[in-house]
Amino acid sequence: MAHQAGGPRPVPRSVPETPEDQAYLEDYTAFLEAVPFPSFVVDRRWDVVLANSAFRTLFAAVGPHPTAMPGENFLRFVLFHPDAATVLGDHESSWCLPMLAQFAAALERHGHDHALQSVRRDIAQDPIMEAAYRHGLPHWIRAVGAEAAEHDGAVRPLLHPDPRWGATDCRIVVEAPRTLRRTGCARWTLVLREARRAPARVRGTRRAASHLRVVPAAD
Repeated sequence: MAHQAGGPRPVPRSVPETPEDQAYLEDYTAFLEAVPFPSFVVDRRWDVVLANSAFRTLFAAVGPHPTAMPGENFLRFVLFHPDAATVLGDHESSWCLPMLAQFAAALERHGHDHALQSVRRDIAQDPIMEAAYRHGLPHWIRAVGAEAAEHDGAVRPLLHPDPRWGATDCRIVVEAPRTLRRTGCARWTLVLREARRAPARVRGTRRAASHLRVVPAAD
């Protein structure tokens, strides 16, 4: 479960295969906590293994949800949490579609994975989300190119609760050093940028995944 800022030093949520990997991740927690920007480690299912205080601060105002809390599974948060758009600016085009594209690629590689299949079933239960996945996503990739679905290096808008940042941008830096890569994990850091930007949506608006609008007519 997610840890609160100022609490005891967290430990990795998942159990690595070896004691050496466990020790590495425990030390990596201290390293992560020293990073001033929101930073977190996810596995190939986007389960959040580690997250620092800056990450928890960014999502502190997010309301409860049974399956889509940001500190539990970042993919589910982006796709299904009604508060996602209050933190992730331009939520549909800048966050939802790239994550859907990455999910589709992961499902193609690991179609047997029960957790990924569970996400796929939840997408199918929402007609608009399903239309976005089946029709809007291929159209979007053709329009903007597959590179737009890559997370590493992308600059995406954020609505930070700290007024010193407010409506801003972050550059996503995705890293997978050898030990993290061996455990199937990668680290995401949202490097906040000084340049301010006007919010794309009215701040505080709650938008459920079913409001996904970037869905063209089926081909």
